[in-house]
Amino acid sequence: MRIIGGRLKGLRLNPPANLPVRPTTDVAKEALFNILYNQIDFENISVLDLFSGTGNISLEFASRGVQNICSVDRDFGCYNYIKTLIKQYNIPEINPVKSDVFRFLESETETYDLIFVDPPYDLPQINVIAKTIFDQNLLKPDGYLIIEHPSMKKLDNHPNFIEQRKYGSSSFSFFQEKESANEN
Repeated sequence: MRIIGGRLKGLRLNPPANLPVRPTTDVAKEALFNILYNQIDFENISVLDLFSGTGNISLEFASRGVQNICSVDRDFGCYNYIKTLIKQYNIPEINPVKSDVFRFLESETETYDLIFVDPPYDLPQINVIAKTIFDQNLLKPDGYLIIEHPSMKKLDNHPNFIEQRKYGSSSFSFFQEKESANEN
C-alpha cells in the first residue's frame, strides 16, 4: 500500500498486521483519483473519510492538497495508527475521530464537499449509508458521496445514485444531489 500522488507520492504504508482492515487497492485508488482529478479542485474541498481504517484514502487526499479531512474509524488501533502517521509526516490537515460511523453521522453538523465511505464488505447496513448521509444533509451542493463496496453488491436503488465503476471485485458507487448532478 502506497500513496500514489501529490507531495507524499511513493510513501509506503506499513500498518500493524492486526488492524481489522481491507485497504483500497492501489489500482482502484489510482482509478478513483484519476476520475476525481478531472472534477474536483482538491485544494478547495473538505473531505469526510468514513471507515477510514489505515488512513490510506485520507493520506491520499492530504497528499494532493486537501486542507480539511475528517477521518472516522471506531477501531482504536486504526485511530492510533492514523495519529502516528499525522505526527510522523506532519499532516495536520487530517483530523482523526474515534467513533462508530453511524453514531458519528447522527451527530455530525458539518457539511463536506466529498464523502468517501469504505465500510467492511460484510456490513449489514451498507445499503443505508447513502440514505443516512443525504437525510442528515452532510453533503454540500455539488458534493460527491462515494461508497466502495463489493462489485456484486448494487447500490443503484438510491435516488441520488449516479454511476458505479468496477475494479475487479471492488466497485465505487457515486452519488450526488440530483439538482447538482443535472447541472454537471
